[in-house]
Amino acid sequence: MSEASQIRPSGIGAGWPAERTIFPVVGTDLRVLPGPHPILAQHGPEIAANWVREQAANPALFNGEMVLQHRLTVEAGTIVGEGYLAPYAAFLWWRNVSRPPVACHLAAIPVIETSDGAVIAVRMGKRTANPGKVYCAAGSIDASDIVEDARGRVCDVPGNMRREVLEETGIDIAEAEAGPFQALHIGGAVTLFRRLRFAETSASILSRIQHHVETAEEEEIDGAVAIFDADPEKHNYQPFMRVILAHIFGKPQ
Repeated sequence: MSEASQIRPSGIGAGWPAERTIFPVVGTDLRVLPGPHPILAQHGPEIAANWVREQAANPALFNGEMVLQHRLTVEAGTIVGEGYLAPYAAFLWWRNVSRPPVACHLAAIPVIETSDGAVIAVRMGKRTANPGKVYCAAGSIDASDIVEDARGRVCDVPGNMRREVLEETGIDIAEAEAGPFQALHIGGAVTLFRRLRFAETSASILSRIQHHVETAEEEEIDGAVAIFDADPEKHNYQPFMRVILAHIFGKPQ
């Protein structure tokens, strides 16, 4: 990594614009390092205690492995990262309790747009860690999204986006016309997103998703919604969704 990457030892480092600022991204270099994430050594007891509380409130939660970033910088338009596979419990503690700079998070968000001008989002089910929240179908980068190349083990961001949307909605984003990658960050969490334009109407896409929800084994989402404006109070949005919708529909956040 370059000298600019070392300005901070971890967390959101060099090259980032102000929070909530959307900027173009030309690529990613998200390496997955061997061994445990440093957050486990520094905050293991707190993570374990928080997981007990989280699972007591929602027994359906699963403590699987995901890629939790340790360092994220921007270099010449490329998001450069070093992360580790870590238990989901570590991310939940980081997200909900403290957000120390020993970790940061990157989520890849496919923004489905329809021929009649809607953005399609999903409402998360009660068995998830975000019950009732509305955002574009997406999920954590996990071990199945790691590939080997000349750099070592790296995150396959497009692969993660396609897999998660297919699992949650039954929609294959390979059917869409894909736009360029863009990103923003809020509170140590980076949202990398891409607009995907489908030739279908919102009614057609919603019908396909509803059929998938009714037949899927996993109860991950309650359903889908078509969004036609940037009204921040129309749904129970995650913060990054308000920024993205304001960008797409040209309205204040």
